[in-house]
Amino acid sequence: MSWSKQAIRDASRESDYGRVIQLARREQGLTQRQLGEACGLTQSAVSRLEGRAAGPYNMSILASAAAYLGLSPRLVGLADGTAVSAADGRDPVERREFLAGAVAAAATPALAALPMPERQEAGQAATLRLATTAFRRMDGSTPSRQLSEVVFAHLRLVQSVAAEAPDEDQRVRLAAVGSEAASLAGWLSWDMGDHGSARTWYGSAIKAARRSGNRLLAAYQIGSLAQMEADAGNAAQGLNLTRSARRQLGTNAPAVADAWLCTVEALAHAAAGDELSTDHALVRSRTAAALITAEEPPPWPWVFTFDEAKIAACRVTCGARLGLPIWVFGKRDEVATAMPSSHAKQHALLQLDLAAGHQAAGRLEAAYVLATQAVESGLRYRSGRVVERARVFRRAYTSSTPPKVVRTFDDRLHGVYL
Repeated sequence: MSWSKQAIRDASRESDYGRVIQLARREQGLTQRQLGEACGLTQSAVSRLEGRAAGPYNMSILASAAAYLGLSPRLVGLADGTAVSAADGRDPVERREFLAGAVAAAATPALAALPMPERQEAGQAATLRLATTAFRRMDGSTPSRQLSEVVFAHLRLVQSVAAEAPDEDQRVRLAAVGSEAASLAGWLSWDMGDHGSARTWYGSAIKAARRSGNRLLAAYQIGSLAQMEADAGNAAQGLNLTRSARRQLGTNAPAVADAWLCTVEALAHAAAGDELSTDHALVRSRTAAALITAEEPPPWPWVFTFDEAKIAACRVTCGARLGLPIWVFGKRDEVATAMPSSHAKQHALLQLDLAAGHQAAGRLEAAYVLATQAVESGLRYRSGRVVERARVFRRAYTSSTPPKVVRTFDDRLHGVYL
């Protein structure tokens, strides 16, 4: 996609950076809510950003939105230099350079906006954490194989800085930062279909979180590994890890942590085929989510908001695992809430869950139209997780004489290598 369109250039020259964001968002077919969710912002924050014709702008919000949309920092007044087009179509070296530059543009203004005492206290840890956050936000629209090289280099930097830290206090803070970066490396490996590497990275993230003494972070990392195991069908392992994560949380856990862990538990119960326990876990998640303050930004490492849409999406996924079309389609408003997403790979996975519901109900045409769309997204973003989920979906249908729509899907999947 080219950002050299006249309207965006004109808005940039007039320093109407809110208008630049608005035009870029509309060009990509995103709503304000979707952009806000991708950047960890509320819809109203995006609306205020776009409505400021001449500033003053919150540079952290502006940088986050620009980085997610793939805008050149110069187009929104964040950096000097020539305009940069969107990174699609670049060679791998150019792509990595673009990603690193976009993250730097997103992180630097955010750090500058911190109160001085916090900046002095956090130092290098704050800078490195902001970079990790920016990388995580870019995951939704960036192939993991491209983003992973930058993240692995970032993780090595964190490790080298931690090794040279002069005192224990700094080493503790940097252990938390290293945990966050290792967790992101695990997530990217999972998306690439490399479960062995993902387990290794998540193990490193858990160990580092424990060294940091941050129980919330340790619980998140254990829960993330539990989520991967549940997704892979390892129900017992997923449930054991979820219980371990809850022990880490202890009492007085944030509502968002409880709500999220309940959805992980639901996925594990669904993997075990336990419908009743799955439903109970989802009910508990809704109860906990109702306690989350709507305008309060989610605490790290919950970069993105956790709300009813996430629970609705989890119910769809659980329904697909359990072979219950009524769960997938029983509450249409929930499905409508769950589907809009600016995270392309997550959206594709949810499409496959909906397709599984159609297939279980005997609606093959609708099922394979959705599944084909999901596969195209998986191939576009080179997501091994999406493609493997598509293969699992296909194996659920057995017939010696499959209809044309199924044969066409088979032809698309045949010979796919990522």
